[in-house]
Amino acid sequence: GKNNTIAKEIKPIIKRLAEIDSLIAKCAPDWPIDKLNKIDLAILRLAIYELRVEKKNPHKVIIDEAVELAKQYGSQNSSKFVNGVLGAALKEKNADR
Repeated sequence: GKNNTIAKEIKPIIKRLAEIDSLIAKCAPDWPIDKLNKIDLAILRLAIYELRVEKKNPHKVIIDEAVELAKQYGSQNSSKFVNGVLGAALKEKNADR
């Protein structure tokens, strides 16, 4: 059923959660993970997974989608915040090539 599909998509993200969260922490140094707005955190986790692990879509597409989600579901500053963190994450990403 639908829940299985969701679980299947989330499992690989959860497997990499420590790695993803440490990248978020590095890219948002002013914000401890546990202080982040839950929606922003979920959006960042998904986007960073897509950027670093899945790599199916162009970076710009992934970031634009994340920013749109943040605008729709987050708080007033979410979209700016998500954009900034993901921009920093991309720079980190290129550093380890």
